Amino acid sequence: MLAVIKTGGKQYIVKEGDKLTVEKLGGEKDSKVVFDEVLLTSEADGKDFKIGTGVAKAKIEATVVETIRGKKVVIFKQKPKKRYKVKKGHRQPHTQVEIGSVA
Repeated sequence: MLAVIKTGGKQYIVKEGDKLTVEKLGGEKDSKVVFDEVLLTSEADGKDFKIGTGVAKAKIEATVVETIRGKKVVIFKQKPKKRYKVKKGHRQPHTQVEIGSVA
């Protein structure tokens, strides 16, 4: 069974057994996470799908695999002729989850 979920302002196509990297979720390793915002559900062959009010009760259960940090992004600011330079770095935290059941 396939589903489209929304988390962290993004949409993901998931099915049972998938490993997915999403924006950081509050949870320890091996804890359960439930995604309530399901936008679409479908059978594995892509037929008989439901959208909108047909998936209001659908829930996706997942398990937190680990919390990781993304690649470093360098922020550099400069104002010409003023001797102003600032260099900063940022690493966005992400959570890897494994999709358990699509109900």
